[in-house]
Order: sequence, then C-alpha cells, then structure tokens
Amino acid sequence: MRYFPTTLRSALPALTALPALTALLACTTPAQADAPPAGVRPGDTGTSRLQITVTPQESRTAVPRTALLRCDPPGGHARAAEACADLAAAGGRIDRIPAKDNTYCPMVYAPVTAHARGEWRGRPVDYTETFPNRCTMEARRGAVFALDGR
Repeated sequence: MRYFPTTLRSALPALTALPALTALLACTTPAQADAPPAGVRPGDTGTSRLQITVTPQESRTAVPRTALLRCDPPGGHARAAEACADLAAAGGRIDRIPAKDNTYCPMVYAPVTAHARGEWRGRPVDYTETFPNRCTMEARRGAVFALDGR
C-alpha cells in the first residue's frame, strides 16, 4: 500500500484530470490567422506598434509627450501615415531614417530625448537618442517623433 501525505492525497484527483483539461483547452483555443495584415509584404509578419515619447531635458516643468504609433493601418499619432512611411523606407530602423534635405534649425540648445519602444512588423524596437533641440530631432528622424502634428 502506498502512503501519500494528506495534502498530496487531496490533490490527486486534480492532478489526474490535468491532461484531460489541457487537451480540452488546446481544442477550444482559436487558431491564429495565417495571412499577414493588409499592407504587410509577404516576408514581414507581426504588428507595428511603437510607444513614442519625447522628453524635454532642460525644463523642470515640461511634461513628456507620448503617443502610440500604429501602422497597418496608420493611427494614434498626429502624423501617423508619414511616420509609418518613414519607418517602412528604413526597414523599421529609426536610426536609418534619412535626414531631411534643406532643413535649417536654429542653434538653440534645448535638448530633447526621443524614445521609441515596441514592435515593427514583429521585430522588437528599442531606440533612444538625445538631440540638441526639437527641430534637429524632426529633421534627422522624420515624422516619427513629430508628436505635435507640425
């Protein structure tokens, strides 16, 4: 005769039902769709969502601005379509977005830190860079960090 402690003896019925419960859950869980979202090329899969934050560094009263940039379809950002196009052209790499030509920024030191975290078509994104001012940030990184809609 086997001896089981009282706590284990009371758990035996639940432990024997566990495989059946796991099989039941596996059968009732909906399957994921095989087709990628509209606008996604065949090699790209997954979502495109980035939490964008722009934080002024020199002001104690300034509040960081944030937005959730969604692509496929664009939304959640003042210039979502333009930001998604910039990201698509750079393959989701923010540091590879080409700088705008013919943009002249004032030489005013008002540093801002740009941060983006999330996923671009299923690949993780975590980007942080500090710029001397907002104009320089937008000139170098396109519409991704242009949260005010200008």
